[in-house]
Amino acid sequence: MDFALSEEQTAIFDMARDFGAEHIAPFARDWESSGDIPKTLWPKLAELGFGGLYVREESGGSGLSRLDATLVFEALSMACPSVAAFLSIHNMCAAMIDKFGSDDLRDRYLPKAIGMDLFFSYCLTEPGSGSDAAALKTKAHKTNTHYALTGTKAFISGGGYSDAYIVMARTGDDGPKGISALVVDDGAPGLSFGGLEDKMGWRSQPTRQVQLDACETPLDNLLGEEGKGFTYAMAGLDGGRLNIAACSLGAAQAAFDATRAYMADRRAFGKTIDQFQALQFRLADMEIALQSGRTFLRQAAWKLDQGAPDATHFCAMAKKQVTDMGSQVANDCLQMHGGYGYLADYGVEKTVRDLRVHQILEGTNEIMRMIVARGLKA
Repeated sequence: MDFALSEEQTAIFDMARDFGAEHIAPFARDWESSGDIPKTLWPKLAELGFGGLYVREESGGSGLSRLDATLVFEALSMACPSVAAFLSIHNMCAAMIDKFGSDDLRDRYLPKAIGMDLFFSYCLTEPGSGSDAAALKTKAHKTNTHYALTGTKAFISGGGYSDAYIVMARTGDDGPKGISALVVDDGAPGLSFGGLEDKMGWRSQPTRQVQLDACETPLDNLLGEEGKGFTYAMAGLDGGRLNIAACSLGAAQAAFDATRAYMADRRAFGKTIDQFQALQFRLADMEIALQSGRTFLRQAAWKLDQGAPDATHFCAMAKKQVTDMGSQVANDCLQMHGGYGYLADYGVEKTVRDLRVHQILEGTNEIMRMIVARGLKA
């Protein structure tokens, strides 16, 4: 059993970390203040192959494994988890089009998505259906020329920002088998957006409701088959849970590194505070948590890549454990900074705010426990 990263994987991690340090970290606070990420950033990431991380190579993507992808999101999140998580959403959409889309749909959307001249958002959650996603109410009425979608999507990262949206809508009866996935272009007739949500974290990601009022999208923009949309959505969840766990891990690691540097400089009672054994124990606990979380995450990613029968079980456990751990480490890092940790200048309070939502999205951590419990019963 070899736990070491390969030379190629190490290069992927280093490339993503170095890009984040140069092109993201110096601007993350400004982007948070403006509530916007410049679209000029995305083509730069695409030059590294990050616009289609797990799109097949024959489709023009990078064809990386899910383990490789977690390395990218861990490294980028050391600069800003909000930006890294936003990129994860786009990559999920590109992978769905590659895996389930028709040749025509792939030809029309994938090249621009991989080059990140076109940015995707994902629309599943609604005001009345979060964890119970199969209860969604948005309807898609089929005519001779198009689908007309009517409904509201909530908490959509990139709402009013993105160039295209994968929308889950009901084309059939109640329940998961009545749901289809459709691509809706920005500017489509009947598409509009709510006001910018005022969020605790992820503030650089513009988040709005996506409102569909008999919104028209061509028949050819059906993703895959009618009635299979919920299946497609669920197929991407294991990987999405790994990605968001990786974002927690990278951001928590960066906060920990900053905390160690701060404690080596900050003096109290005649010595630097990293010389106090009580605080050394706190650092030791954080190091143990980070290393165990990293190992667990990579094991779950390996299982998903291998198609292991218990991959979903492990992805749910890793998502719950690593996102909880990341938030706890970030909060402990703030405490180690004392009053300075509460100031925006030191960056730790932003990490605390950004990571809190990771315990909610991609399936709440309560849902993760349900998945694990059901697996045990089975």
